[in-house]
This record gives sequence, structure tokens and C-alpha cells, in this order.
Amino acid sequence: MPLITLNAVDVGFGGPLLLEGVGLSIEPGERIALIGRNGAGKSTLLKLLSGEMRPDDGEVRLESGRRVARLEQEVPQDASGSVFDVVADGLGEAGALLARYHHLLLDADVDLDALAQVQARIEAADAWSLDTRVADTLSRLSLDGDADFARLSGGMKRRVLLARALVQQPDLLLLDEPTNHLDIAAIDWLEAFLKQWSGALVFITHDRRFLRELATRIVEVDRGQLTSWPGDWENYLRRRDERLNAEAQENARFDKLLAQEEAWIRQGIKARRTRDEGRVRRLKQMRTERAARRAQTGNVRMAMADAQASGRKVIEARDVRFAHGDTLLVDDFSTVILRGDRIGLIGPNGSGKTTLLKLLLGQLQPQAGSIVQGTQLQIAYFDQYRNTLREDWNAIDNVAEGRDSVEVGGRRKHVLGYLQDFLFTPERARAPITRLSGGERNRLLLAKLFAQPANLLVMDEPTNDLDVETLELLEDLLADYPGTLLLVSHDRDFLDNVVTSTLVMEGHGRVGEYVGGYSDWLRQRPEPAAQPATAPAGEAGETAPTTTPLSNPATGPAPVTSTTPPSAPARRKLGYKDARELDALPARIERLEADIAAFTARMNDPGYFARDAEAITADNAALASLQAELDTAYARWDELEAL
Repeated sequence: MPLITLNAVDVGFGGPLLLEGVGLSIEPGERIALIGRNGAGKSTLLKLLSGEMRPDDGEVRLESGRRVARLEQEVPQDASGSVFDVVADGLGEAGALLARYHHLLLDADVDLDALAQVQARIEAADAWSLDTRVADTLSRLSLDGDADFARLSGGMKRRVLLARALVQQPDLLLLDEPTNHLDIAAIDWLEAFLKQWSGALVFITHDRRFLRELATRIVEVDRGQLTSWPGDWENYLRRRDERLNAEAQENARFDKLLAQEEAWIRQGIKARRTRDEGRVRRLKQMRTERAARRAQTGNVRMAMADAQASGRKVIEARDVRFAHGDTLLVDDFSTVILRGDRIGLIGPNGSGKTTLLKLLLGQLQPQAGSIVQGTQLQIAYFDQYRNTLREDWNAIDNVAEGRDSVEVGGRRKHVLGYLQDFLFTPERARAPITRLSGGERNRLLLAKLFAQPANLLVMDEPTNDLDVETLELLEDLLADYPGTLLLVSHDRDFLDNVVTSTLVMEGHGRVGEYVGGYSDWLRQRPEPAAQPATAPAGEAGETAPTTTPLSNPATGPAPVTSTTPPSAPARRKLGYKDARELDALPARIERLEADIAAFTARMNDPGYFARDAEAITADNAALASLQAELDTAYARWDELEAL
């Protein structure tokens, strides 16, 4: 029997309905990923499931006796007190009594009368078992109940809020962007924890690897409708493209027929009484259907302002050392960054990534060693906290700063047209940015960044709050960026798809340098040494010490990375025949990809399926053969490259 069911639910806030006649059933033990464009209604759907919002029409039916808990996207501003206080708050009035009891016990001058009164109220409410539940939850998530919530890092605050949700023992757990502002170790921990979670789970995430690891089902929110897919990301992408292609072909066929009928009605029939009134009624119905059609939200169109090339050597660091108080963040660090390098920075929150960025950019001076910047540098900085956006300005003023146009891609463009490329309507572009969602603010920051000529792009957590489509477009843009990129990110797929090398904060001041992205680092990193973990101490981006990943309650403390460099794998020289084959493979792959693209373009033509069925079958077989040949070529390339 479903835990919760939505029947014919409508929700709107003016304009087209955000959710229109949708239905959804969630079974016990399911792990459902909600995906869709920014503003499609994902968070609204979570609020419906949690009971925080009622639908305009339709029914949300929760099975009797079942409990639902929700982890919000942002840390609540009013959350304060000790970790115990925040977690116990999930239990309502009984939790408040338990928190009061613990505060009285910790008071040096215990008020025995007040303690007795609170104790009596706890006994009357039969809430002592809840005290044990809070303690068990704190232990399970490796949390110190006496710690001050306000002093925790962003990742640890998210863990405390997760504990507050779990202490309610919900049958259905709702998570809104749970990986935002978490470092990679915390994301790994959360993945492992949720895999062991026995209840049902519905979560929103932009982290594709997190989604692939957890989801047993994918539910897409698109133009007011819900579509359910099996929890296989690659299969979802393929079937979604097939559906959109079929939808485009059907719309093209419908529009062609509508145009023919409009031409017919305008021809001027000589004998009105002989006119086909049934055909006129069908035309009116077709006009109604066309007016009600909801077009898919367009994609962001990104382009960067042109900048002169920097010198070949962008930054050179030699024997750099920097400490914050007694905490050594960078020690004996040397590197050379060349024009065109795309470098990712990886490390726990508070480990010194932002400090290293500031050292490389000259905003901080090293306490030992030297950092020399190259010539003709033009730097653009993406700040994860969006501090470069002025709250008292609208989107137009933030991007144009008093001008009416920007120069992007070698041509001038009116600022309103430029913002429309980032999916801002004229109304949203003129609205105060305090009204913008997190995703809109991130798009605005990207628009501001790309309007500046820059040959050194510095991006600190650019992926937060972006939908997957925008994320993939940003990946493509950065992969083709001719300048130099310094990227701080905890999105593992994003790192793999963008960067060419990584700098890893390995603790005790060591900064490791590795070729490739996150997955390449996992293969190259030193073997871990068995040492206890240390919990993060500072906010994300601060210089408080964090030298190890968060511990996993299920598996014990996470190990600290050893500083012993890995031994290089043995390599053999390619023979003449293999070397010739390797040299020829890129051209062969390029030719196959061009052939596949030509086939796909031909098959996407609206008139393609009017052809003979045998010809279509032959084309499909030829396309499958080309795809198999391409897969084989890529596999052979990987094999020869490994040798």
C-alpha cells in the first residue's frame, strides 16, 4: 500500500499552473529523485508531500499513522542553541521539555524546583523514551550534543538538521538539495548513510553521481506534469531525448495541419450554407489546443566576453608556506600554472582551499616562499556566497552597472537581451534580486561573470542550485574556454568533465597535485593510513582546520590520507603497429561521430517518418552499427592510452 498518494493535484501562483492534475504514489522503501528545471515546482512538490502546503485542487492522502519529515534547502536562520536543542526541536513540545531539562542539569547552580517541575512534565508526557531516541540519533550521526550549533561548519549544520528530521522516525524523508555546501567527504558519508536508510526517500539534487548512487526511481517535473522513469540516469537521458523528439515531431505535424486548416477557412467560401461546419468546429478545437500548449523552458545560452591572451606562464608558486594561527594550511607548495590549464581544488570544508586561491591571486601574501603572477592577467571571480551581487540593485544594474549594453562574443548586446539568454524575463530582470531564487541568483552571477573580459576565471562552487541542463551547458562552455580556470567544486562529475588537473588539500599543509579530475585522483591518491578523523571546525571557505574526511557512523572514522607519494605504475613502450593505430584513432573517432551526427539530424527531420518502413529499419540498423563501432574505437583508445 502506498505511503502517500497525490490525486489530480493542481497548484498555481498566478499564470500557468505550476502543477496541473498530477498524480504520484510513493511506496515504502523507494528512493525517488525529483528532477526538473529551476522553478519547475520541485520544492513545491516536497512541501505538498510534507503537508506544509495544501493543493489548490485535488487530494494528498497520507496513509494513517505514517510520519513525514523534511530537510530544507537552506539552514533556518532561527535555529540556535546546542546541537541537542536543535535535534530535540524535531519532537515538538516534548523535545523542548527535554532540551530545558538538559540545560538545567548543565547549570552550575541547579534550580532544583524548576528541574523537578520539568521532570514531572516529562514523566506526564511519557517522554523519557524520546530522550533516549535523541541520544541514539546523535550517536548514530557522530554529533556532539553539547556543541554550539552556530559555530559549526555548513556541512555539520546540515548533518544536525538531518538528525532533527531522523529523530522523528519518519516513514518518508524529504531532502531538498542535501549536497549543497557539503564537501566531498560529507557527500560520500551522506550517500552511505542514506543507502542504509530503511524508510522511503524523496530528494532533489543537482549532483548526478549522488543521484545515480541512490535513486531507484526518477520523477521529472516538466511544464506542470510528472513523469516517472526507472532509476537509471543514462537510460533516463536517452528516453527523455526520445520523448522530446517524438513530441517535437508531433507538434510539427499538428502545426502543419493547423496551418492548412487556417488557409482553408480564409479562402472565402462562396456558398456559406454549404460550408463544412464540422470542419470549422475541429479548427476551433485545434486553435484551443495550440493556445494551451506549454513550450519547454529554453536553455541558457552562454558566451564569454573576449579577452586578450595572458602570458604563457600564468602563476608560479615556489616553496609557499601559510598558517592560520597554529593551523598549518599550506606548506612547501610549489607549482606552475600555464595558460589553458583547468585546475580543480579538492578538499574538506575549512581545509584552506579559499586561502590557497587568495594566495595564488595575490590577495594574501605567503609567510614563506614566493608567488609570481604572469603578464596581462584579467581575472573574473565567481563567489559561492554571491557577495559580488548588490542586494539594492536589480539584475540589469548588477550586470550592466549603469550601461545599457554589454559586449559578449565579439559583439555588443542590449543588457535585457543578454539576460534573456540566461532565462530572465524583462519583469524578472527589473525585479529586486531579493525576490530571485537560489538558481536565478546563480544564473545572474554567471551572467555578470561572463560579461567581463577575463583570461583567468576563478570559480568557487559555481554548481549550487543550478539545474542539470544549465550545469551541462556550463561544463561545455568551460571545456572550450581558451583561458585558464581555477575551480573549487564538490560536484564529482563536474570536476571529471571540466578540469585537466587537481590540487588536493591533504592535511597538515600538504597540497597534492594530480593529473585529471576527481576519478583520476581516486586512482592516483596515496593509500590511506589508519588514523582517527577530525570533524570540520569552520564554515565552508574559512581557514579553520579540517584535515580529514567526516566519519561514517556505519563504518567508523574515515581514514586520513597519507602523505607518502604513490609509486608510478610500470609502463611499457608501444610497438610500431600499436603506435600507428593510436595515432589514427582520433581521426577515426571524429569521422564516426560525424557520421552518427548526420544520421541523427536526418532522422530528426519532421518528414523522416513519412518514408518507407524498410528504409527506416535499415537506417536504424546502420546507426546501431556505427554506434557499436564508435564504442569499440573508444575502448581501444583507452586500452592503448593505458599502455
